[in-house]
Amino acid sequence: MATANTLKMASVLAFERKLDPSDALFFSGNWNSRADSANWPAVGVREKSVRGTISNRLKTTDADPAKLDAAIQNPNLQTVDVAALPAEADTLKLTFTLRVLGGAGIPSACNSADYQAKLLAAVSDYVKSVGFAPLAKRYAANLANGRFLWRNRVGAEEVEVQVTHLVAGRAAQSWTFDALALDLRHLEAAPVTHAKDLGAIAELIAAGLSGQRHLLLQVTAYARIGAGQEVFPSQELILDKEKAGKSKTLYAVNGIAGMHSQKIGNALRTIDTWYPGHASDQLGPIAVEPYGSVTTMGRACRQPKAGTDFYTLFDNWLLGGRVPEPEQQHYVIATLIRGGVFGASSQE
Repeated sequence: MATANTLKMASVLAFERKLDPSDALFFSGNWNSRADSANWPAVGVREKSVRGTISNRLKTTDADPAKLDAAIQNPNLQTVDVAALPAEADTLKLTFTLRVLGGAGIPSACNSADYQAKLLAAVSDYVKSVGFAPLAKRYAANLANGRFLWRNRVGAEEVEVQVTHLVAGRAAQSWTFDALALDLRHLEAAPVTHAKDLGAIAELIAAGLSGQRHLLLQVTAYARIGAGQEVFPSQELILDKEKAGKSKTLYAVNGIAGMHSQKIGNALRTIDTWYPGHASDQLGPIAVEPYGSVTTMGRACRQPKAGTDFYTLFDNWLLGGRVPEPEQQHYVIATLIRGGVFGASSQE
C-alpha cells in the first residue's frame, strides 16, 4: 500500500449527491383551508406582453438629449412568462419529496485503490468521532425554515412547513413548523417549541446518510402572500433568446409552475457558516460549494490562496496528513454529500 508521501490524487474521483430532492410544484388555495389542500388547483404559467421604457445605463456618447428623446419614442416590447395566484386564492402551496441516500463519503468512481482506502479511513474516522448529526441538524433547519421557497418566502404574512416521513408510501410521522419563527441566519438557534421536532428530523437524516435506513420525506410549504399575488417558479436558462421569442421563460412541469430540483438542493445545503470572515460578513450561511461560490454577489468565499477551498482542505487531509479543524471537516464532508467530480484531471 502506498505511504502518505507516495500516495497520489486519483485522476478519476466522483461522488453522487446524497440529498436528492424532486422538482417542487406550485398550487394555490386559501390559508384557512390548508387541511383540505389535496384538491387545490395547480398554478400555471402564462405569457404577458409588456411595453417597457428605456432604463439601461447610457454610454457617454448617447447622452445627447435629442438622441435620448428619440430612443424613448421606440417602444421596448417584451414577452415574458408570469405565474400568479388566482384572485380568489391567497396562499401558495409548494411541495416536493426528498430522498436521503446512504454511503456519504464513499466515491461512486475512483481509479486508485490506495487513495480510496485512505479516503474511506478518513471518512470512517469522522463518522466515529463526530457523526452526521451536526450536518443533519442544519439540513433539517433548512427544511423547517422554508429557505427553499426563496423569493416566495420574502414578505409572506405566514409560512407553514409540513415535513412527513413516508414509509411504503404512507405517512409514518409528520411535523409542522412556523417557518418565520426560525432564523435563516442562525441555523442552530431553534425556538424551544420546535427543538424536539427538528431533532427528530435530524436523527432521521443522519441515519439516512449513514445508510442505517431508507429515508423519504414529503415536504409541503404554505406561504400566505395575498390574493392574486405573483409567485416565483424557477426561470429557465435560454441560450438562444431570439429563437425562444420571450425575454423570460419560467419552468413548468406538465403545465404546473415548478422549481428546479437543483434550486431546492441549493437551499438545503446552504449551511456553510465556516468560511473565513463569516462572523463579520453580511452574507450569513452560504451553499456548500468547492470555492464557496456566491454567484449573486460575484464572490468566492473560499479562496485557494487562503487554503480554505475544498480541494486544498481535502488534499491536505488525505495526502498531506494535516487533519482540518473540526468545522472545516464538516465542510469537506458536506461537499462530498453535495456530490461532484473531484479528480485531479478536473483541476487541470
